[in-house]
Amino acid sequence: MSAGAAHARMDDAVVVVGNGPAGHRLAERLARLGHRGPVTVLGAEPRAAYHRPLLSLVLAGRLPAEALEPPPAAGMEDGGTTVRTGVRVVSLDRQNRTVRTEDGGGFRYDTLVLATGARPRLPELPGLRGPDGAPAPGVAVLRTPRDCAEIAAGAAAGPVCLLGGGVLGVEAAVALRGRGHDVSLVHQGPHPLHERLDARAGELLVRHLEGLGVRLLTSRRAVRRLPDGLLLADGEKVPAGTLVVCAGVLPETALARRAGLAVRSGVLVDDRLCTTDPRVHAIGDCAEHAVGVPGSVHTAWAQADTLAALLTGRGERYRGDRPALRPRVGGLELAVFGPPEDARGERDVERVTYSDPARGGYARLELAAGRVRRAVLVGLPAAAATVGQLYERGLPLPSDRLALLRGTPPRGGEVPRPDGESVVCHCNNVTRSTLSRAWRSGVRDVPGLSDSTRAGTGCGSCVAELRSLCAALAAADGTRPAVAQAAGGRGAR
Repeated sequence: MSAGAAHARMDDAVVVVGNGPAGHRLAERLARLGHRGPVTVLGAEPRAAYHRPLLSLVLAGRLPAEALEPPPAAGMEDGGTTVRTGVRVVSLDRQNRTVRTEDGGGFRYDTLVLATGARPRLPELPGLRGPDGAPAPGVAVLRTPRDCAEIAAGAAAGPVCLLGGGVLGVEAAVALRGRGHDVSLVHQGPHPLHERLDARAGELLVRHLEGLGVRLLTSRRAVRRLPDGLLLADGEKVPAGTLVVCAGVLPETALARRAGLAVRSGVLVDDRLCTTDPRVHAIGDCAEHAVGVPGSVHTAWAQADTLAALLTGRGERYRGDRPALRPRVGGLELAVFGPPEDARGERDVERVTYSDPARGGYARLELAAGRVRRAVLVGLPAAAATVGQLYERGLPLPSDRLALLRGTPPRGGEVPRPDGESVVCHCNNVTRSTLSRAWRSGVRDVPGLSDSTRAGTGCGSCVAELRSLCAALAAADGTRPAVAQAAGGRGAR
């Protein structure tokens, strides 16, 4: 791989293909870091960038589609950033450093960034596809706001079956069930999220989902889509007017392949997120790096941040990120930190398990040198917040781990205070420093912070931390926080 960022200058013309989470984040960071050259973002979808992880809230009817669009980023509107929507790139001319679009247009670049994302994977199952290869009538995927509208319309007419029990399948099942629909979820694994949850955590999740009224069919394999349902290998037919397929994603690599770039599952990149062409980089779902969790918005953001720093002469190489999952599962606090477990096992790993059956609490931590490598926490909101903070910052756990997991002040070392870049709202990636700046600008209550930064407008799990932050900031500057302490965002209501 070539060290492509070595060619970059602060006044380079940067073209970004893709206006999803990775592409939008990169443009935002380039503006913030003072990149002086023109930045052109080309998005195939006819709408502005939106925060895809919040689609389940749109499906649940808790957010309108417009609320997924990020607020204007400082420097993007007034700087040299141009965003073109509804523009599909069809070819790359690497020799002349030009991208060609479907409408015959062309854009020249000094640095090109592929942020083409991924597309939903449709299993090889009879009846799933129409003659054109697209989902057949009655079959849907969940990738865009338009998909949400189509699924909601189909759900209103009859039962819904979800195929796939990953994060998206579970969140969609909870969202649809919350609107009163008849929902079944078919999953080949022993329990939903089986690649990220151990047996005990999976049992608690199953109990919660069934308590919500979701019909679970685990360790079951689908063999055919029928006009009115889904046929399983054991002969059972699951009734479904709408079948929602949540079977993972496939990186969008066709553009890179046609241009002669090295591709495996994704577009191959090195530690500078550079492809086999020193002028072309790739980030997000379309990129394949030696480390990182594909399909994770946190990975996409981390890669965008790293590349923006590299292109402006400030950066270090990409060394991976710290993946974290906080699925929205209808009132159950569930947090998963770290990558999926290596089936080969790992040496020098200390495992800590905590169970509180009476309250439905459970935790399993994997530690290396006293630091969290992986963790699963169920029903322990205070512990999840603290463990997540320690994991994100790579800090050791205090010796009194039982107190930590119980949510009480531990002995044997204080839990360090979060720094300014600690993320408070994971749905919208809002940091403490962003909230502090809003406070200093005169926003003095949770609804105001929510409206100005979007913190708390997703799943609402960070509202308690927003209140604590308001109190701490008020104490620091000798003021009093406003009385109103309910999040103003629609998703937190």
